[in-house]
Amino acid sequence: MPRPLWSGAISFGLVTIPVKLLSATEDRSVRFHQVHKEDLGRVRVRKYCEAEDREVSASEIGKGYEVSKDTLVAVTDEELEQMPLPTAKAIEIVAFVPGASIDPVRLSGDSYFLQYDGPVAAKPYVLIAQALARNTKVAVAKLAWHGRERLVLLRVRDGALVAHVLKWDDEVRDPSALALKDVTVTDSEIDEALQLVDSMTTDDISGYQDEYRKALEAVLEAKAEGRQPPKPTEEAQEPGGQVVDLMAALQESVRKAQASRGEDVGDAEVHEMPTAKKKAAAKAAGKAPAKKTAKKTAAAKKPPRRQRGA
Repeated sequence: MPRPLWSGAISFGLVTIPVKLLSATEDRSVRFHQVHKEDLGRVRVRKYCEAEDREVSASEIGKGYEVSKDTLVAVTDEELEQMPLPTAKAIEIVAFVPGASIDPVRLSGDSYFLQYDGPVAAKPYVLIAQALARNTKVAVAKLAWHGRERLVLLRVRDGALVAHVLKWDDEVRDPSALALKDVTVTDSEIDEALQLVDSMTTDDISGYQDEYRKALEAVLEAKAEGRQPPKPTEEAQEPGGQVVDLMAALQESVRKAQASRGEDVGDAEVHEMPTAKKKAAAKAAGKAPAKKTAKKTAAAKKPPRRQRGA
């Protein structure tokens, strides 16, 4: 487990549970340095003081709040730590709400494990963990940490308490302007979309991996060994065209999802727009790209051939 990031207590009515806050996730992203293209020299960001026109060390840097233009107020870490807040050293549970009532957009992405701190905290820690595990509610709490008060959601994962940082109400933008009001879909399209949802439903997403990071690591490994980076596959170079028939797209998607699960499905046809590569090839040949839909429509309208003697 990583080192504790914060220590305090969970305040649950009259119950106090000493805990430590541990990061629940780790960043596996591949990181790059900024370098000078000519000689690969490292490009670094240096911190300068405007008043003295010189570089300053980390120990000389503090916090300042801009009250008005050209007016700053200095604030020390000690002053922030001594603010009269009940949540300064406690995770204060303020309510219990149904888990389904929490809008996922409010989850900030920061998650932490809460580790009980000492033998005295063990029993109340297990008590609240089992109480949360036996119903559909989650705890909402407040915590002052890193210069701000945060709203957190507490839930149980494999017997351990987990804290998810939530956005405050005024930090979530109103999306009503993005809602389309003049577009309609048919009941048949909705039914087909629901069938697609059912065909893609799973209870386990643990098998998904970061394919971008794996591909990037392969490129970096090849570069480090003096080899040419892997080339993209033909499938990756040739993305599918834009589907112009929504119902056909849904039906084809359902067919592929069922086929991926080994289900016996019939053939489905999707009318596609020509891809960029096909358009370029057709332009070089001096003709427009063929439209499959037009050809099939013309064939359908062709009258049947008369039999001899009729």
